[in-house]
Amino acid sequence: LELGWLSKVYVNRPAVVKHAEEIKTWRTLKGNWQAAWLLKAVTCIDLTTLSGDDTASNVHRLCFKAKHPIREDLLKALDMHDKGITVAAVCVYPARVTDAVNALKAAGCNIPVASVAAGFPSGQTPLETKLAEIKLAVEYGAREIDIVISRSLVLAGQWEGLYEEIRQCRQACGEAHMKTILATGELGSLANVYKASMIAMMAGSDFIKTSTGKEVENATLPVGVIMMRAIKEFYWQTGNKVGFKPAGGIRTAQEAITWLMLVKEELGVEWLTPELFRLGASSLLEDIEKQV
Repeated sequence: LELGWLSKVYVNRPAVVKHAEEIKTWRTLKGNWQAAWLLKAVTCIDLTTLSGDDTASNVHRLCFKAKHPIREDLLKALDMHDKGITVAAVCVYPARVTDAVNALKAAGCNIPVASVAAGFPSGQTPLETKLAEIKLAVEYGAREIDIVISRSLVLAGQWEGLYEEIRQCRQACGEAHMKTILATGELGSLANVYKASMIAMMAGSDFIKTSTGKEVENATLPVGVIMMRAIKEFYWQTGNKVGFKPAGGIRTAQEAITWLMLVKEELGVEWLTPELFRLGASSLLEDIEKQV
């Protein structure tokens, strides 16, 4: 925990917003170049269902789609049918982890199951309950855990408390990868987004993630710029590469490409892999397939 890194944080919001708007105007990709970027996006998707009416059967369907995200005839036309293109992970509630693990195992693929935990989506549960939920999700077979922070700790500037909460969550994850959801739409300012990003990385997060998808404001490009610059600063300071995951409201192929371009611009090509970049999405695949 290095609180000195947070003491002089200043965010020029108009400049960040202007930069984010410029990204949307970049030249549109065409033809095979567009198809290649879209297939790259597919391999970085955490295919997600987080509904109160989730059942074993709709989780099974999701897992089938995860293994076969793009129609075989389209992949053959692009000569990509034998490249093993799948999504990066399947993301579900803890109660549905076993269903997803069994479905993917039956399908003979090694796509990891991610589970939201730690009081998702509000974070308004006691720490003991959060830790127990994480441990159960791992026990059920989740290889990735998407935790959610207590926003109140950020809004009150309780950075030591936030660090300790995330550190304990990281410990509870064990061997599983941990993505820390900041719920940026509820943090009050871009400066708080930067500070929370830094604390999450100091506490051992493998990824930092914009949103639960349940907030009024989810993944936005200005927030993405801020979080990526925190990742870059953390890498310069420590040599550790932390992943980035925008989630919530990403529904079109063009939006997916815009996020990929932003990552390439801010962090470089080495971050454009499922190990360091994910897209949280439930309905994005349908539009990508249409565009392909």
